[in-house]
Amino acid sequence: MTEILATMADNWVYWAVSIFAIIAAYIDGKELRVPNKLTFPMIIAGWMWSSIYYGMTGEGWHIGLMWSLAGTAVGVATLLPAYAIGGMGAGDVKMMAAIGAWVHCSITFYAFCVSAIVGAILAIIMIISAGEGKKHFNQFFFILNEISTIRDPEALAEIATERKTSMRLLPYGIPLAIGTVLYFAWMGLLI
Repeated sequence: MTEILATMADNWVYWAVSIFAIIAAYIDGKELRVPNKLTFPMIIAGWMWSSIYYGMTGEGWHIGLMWSLAGTAVGVATLLPAYAIGGMGAGDVKMMAAIGAWVHCSITFYAFCVSAIVGAILAIIMIISAGEGKKHFNQFFFILNEISTIRDPEALAEIATERKTSMRLLPYGIPLAIGTVLYFAWMGLLI
């Protein structure tokens, strides 16, 4: 009976995270931001759920909280470098942190990896369909050169802010949601 409840609880978590990710992606696509009123409660609820769940399994609430905090840290760490140089918004970072709070370290990391691939594919499709392939291809290498030569995150963020008006923007909550849900489905976590 405990195993059945544990399996149901695990599946429930992945469905809840998937629904959260889809809602966040919808808002990001519409408003180009993922609001704090969505991400912060999800992060805190993930910490609470993990604490309660691990407490019920007998491993101890503190172990659950530790894993949830570690997952949150992994979620932040995956996108923080891009945020630091102005490549994405804080809402995307908090969205990934919220995912990590619920599904912990390794699943968060792999969901991020799939999301990064999805993001690259969506960006390429978006740029090519707009007929701006050459412009963005050249700009990509220009940005790489900036990153390797300037090395000051604040200066890079200022440059990125100035450049945003001339670039197509991809609301990154969309690839985060698609990649996360795809990873969950691929691993059989939504069954």
